[in-house]
Amino acid sequence: MEKVVNEFLPAEGPDTLQRQKKGQTVVNLGLLWNTILAVGKTVFGIAGHSTALLSDGINSTSDVAYYIVVKIFMKLAGRPPDPEHPYGHRQMESIAALTVGSFVITTAIAIFWTAVNNIFDQVNGIADVNRASLSALWMGLFTVASKIVLTIYTRAVGEKTGSLAIRALAFDHRNDVLSAAAASLGIFLARRGYPWVDPLAGALVALLILRTGIGILRQSTADLMDSVPSHFLDKKIRSVLAKVGEIKQIEEIHAHRFGPYFVINLTIGIDGGQDVYSGDAIATRVEKLLTEKIEMVRKVYVHYHPAEKN
Repeated sequence: MEKVVNEFLPAEGPDTLQRQKKGQTVVNLGLLWNTILAVGKTVFGIAGHSTALLSDGINSTSDVAYYIVVKIFMKLAGRPPDPEHPYGHRQMESIAALTVGSFVITTAIAIFWTAVNNIFDQVNGIADVNRASLSALWMGLFTVASKIVLTIYTRAVGEKTGSLAIRALAFDHRNDVLSAAAASLGIFLARRGYPWVDPLAGALVALLILRTGIGILRQSTADLMDSVPSHFLDKKIRSVLAKVGEIKQIEEIHAHRFGPYFVINLTIGIDGGQDVYSGDAIATRVEKLLTEKIEMVRKVYVHYHPAEKN
C-alpha cells in the first residue's frame, strides 16, 4: 500500500514569503554594489595602469550580468505550485546556481588569459610597465573591505534560507575578496618596482575563481540530477522513524530536492497482520514526524507492505 499526503504541496506560508524577500534583498544589494564596483575598478584600472585591478573590474562586470539572471530565476522560483508543477518552482534556484557557476568559470578563464598575455608581453619587453597609481591601490582595498561585509551577510542569509543560489552568490563574494586582495598586493608590489607581480596576481586569482566555479557547478548539477540523500539526511530520517515502533523495516529512502526543499519517498515494512486503516495511520504519523522534525521537508510519500520475516 502507498500513502500519499496531499495532492499538492502546502501553500506558501509567511516563512516562505519572508525567505523570498530576504533572497531578493541579497540579490538586489549584490547587483547594485557590483555595478558600482565594476565601474570603479574598470575606470581606476585603466587610469591607474593596473592589469590586476582591470581584470577584477571585468570580474565585477560579469557579476552584474549573472546577478540579473539570478534575479530573474529567483523571481520565477517564488511562483506557487500549479497543476503542471505540483512541487512548485524552487528547482529554479538550482538552475540559478548552475548559471552562477558557469559565469564564474567563464570569468576565471578570461582573467587568466588576460593576465598570461600581459606577463608574456612584459617578458618580451613590449608591455607598458608604468607603475600602478595609488588611486588603484585604494580602490582595491575598498573592494576588499566591502566584499568581506557582503560575504558575511550573504552567507548568513544563504544558510538561513537554504537557497543554493544565495550560497553560490556568497561564494562569489568570497572570490571577489580574494581577487581584490591579490590585485591590491600586485599593485602595491608593482609600485615598489616589481610590475610583473600585478598580472601574476591576476592569474593566480583566476585559478582560485575557477576552482570555486567548478564546485558550484558540481553542487547544482547534483541537485538537478536528484542525487541520493546525504549520509546526514539519511541518518536523520532513520533517527526520527526509530520513534515509530510499528515500523519493522526501513527498506528504501529517496530524497529529491526542489530548491531548498525536500520531497521524501520511503518504503517501510510493518506487521502484515494489520489492516489497511492501521497502515494508513502509521504512514500519516511518519509523514507528520518527518515534516515536523526535519527542516525543509515539504512532502512525504510512504509505501508500506508486510515486513519480511526473519
